[in-house]
Amino acid sequence: MHTTIPRQLQSILGDEGMIADKNRRIPYECDGLAFEREIPDLVLLPASTEELQACLRILHAAGIPVVARGAGTGLTGGATPVKGGVVIGLARMRKILEIDPTNQFARVEAGLVNVDITHACDDHGLFYAPDPSSQTACTIGGNVANNAGGPHCFKYGNTSRHILGLKIVLSDGEILELSEPELDPSGYDLLGLFIGSEGMFGIATEVTLRLTPRAEVTETLLAVFPDLDQACDTVTDIIAEHWEPSALEIMDQLTIQAVEASVFSAGYPPDAKAVLLIEVEGSRPECEANVAGIEAIAKRHGIMEWRRAANDKERKKLWAGRKGAYGAMGRIAPDLYVSDVVVPRTKLRQLVRQTTDICERYDLKITNVFHAGDGNLHPNISYDRRDADQMRRVLAAADEIMRVCIDAGGTLSGEHGIGLEKRDQMHMYFEPEDMEAMLGVRDAWDPSGIMNPGKMIPVRACNEHRPLRFKR
Repeated sequence: MHTTIPRQLQSILGDEGMIADKNRRIPYECDGLAFEREIPDLVLLPASTEELQACLRILHAAGIPVVARGAGTGLTGGATPVKGGVVIGLARMRKILEIDPTNQFARVEAGLVNVDITHACDDHGLFYAPDPSSQTACTIGGNVANNAGGPHCFKYGNTSRHILGLKIVLSDGEILELSEPELDPSGYDLLGLFIGSEGMFGIATEVTLRLTPRAEVTETLLAVFPDLDQACDTVTDIIAEHWEPSALEIMDQLTIQAVEASVFSAGYPPDAKAVLLIEVEGSRPECEANVAGIEAIAKRHGIMEWRRAANDKERKKLWAGRKGAYGAMGRIAPDLYVSDVVVPRTKLRQLVRQTTDICERYDLKITNVFHAGDGNLHPNISYDRRDADQMRRVLAAADEIMRVCIDAGGTLSGEHGIGLEKRDQMHMYFEPEDMEAMLGVRDAWDPSGIMNPGKMIPVRACNEHRPLRFKR
């Protein structure tokens, strides 16, 4: 990087908007995939779309790679810096620009924390539905980049179903204005292309979100099982018999014990082999019918205990345990590899067993906490990345887990994205022609190839975005 470039960037951003000191750049060396690390050459923190635009013009002219970053809660290395590149963080862009309760949308800056928009809408009886487990930290821009999910996406769908508009700054500084909500937009679905593009097309600075009315009644239920298989089979039958919960979340015994030993303790019974956390929403008659139908199925599968939250405090406590589960895993080992694969819901029992067998064969400790209603498994491997042999076994097991899930009719990711973590497994699911088509779309958005190069699709080198030729 030519020495004049940092000076040009600082003149745009000021002292608070640029981090050049190496020690202060270290926290930006990775996201939640901690074993992939690279300290960026610079960290830029623009406070407006216009500042970001001016910075990208300079970086584009110099051919410097750019990696966008929200809160760094991603789990696939999507925000891991590129060697010789710059990280652009959106942490200073977190304003709520507009809330329209009549038309049920909000316009926010991309650095806004997910849960803050729901808090801001409380008085209007509205909320923002996608709720990743990291929703108290993750940002709306990061959610858009990865098409994030969450427990309640079983009913409401992932991020893509809740985005009405975007303001995007492209790699050369051009602003693409797609932020005005349209009932029936004409032309190509540029929003659909951009959501889930993992920072490779440009950087969203403003997001127009669909808001959802709160249900009349919310019931939170906990089914306690003596066996993980029974919990999986209960989920399969709930869906097969057409009951309509808004969330179905499974936690296994080791997860329960970690949660109960932590500050997230929710009163889950530590001797249970599994718990199924269920939420039902709607009118009172609708909820009563769903609760009765689901309870009958759970009893048929031999539950040890059935709980129904009596009030909002109990409901929040049950959810605090689920949302805090990943934080509690630190009691098991210093590092956690969170896999994110999707399988047919009729094969939950089979795939949970297979992934457990794989980890046991590699002498690794596995926990399961997952969005069972979506078939979105999270086989979590606790490990210590300082142990090179253990690290090798974790990666080998993760590769096998992806392969068995795809062989069962599943896919590589339900909500975390591909990033660096699963980039080299893309050939398991896509043909070379598929990936070439994806790269063609990427070229149309970013002909220079400076936006988050080397992520998602295998490439020859960091600054080369033409496709490799794969062999089956």
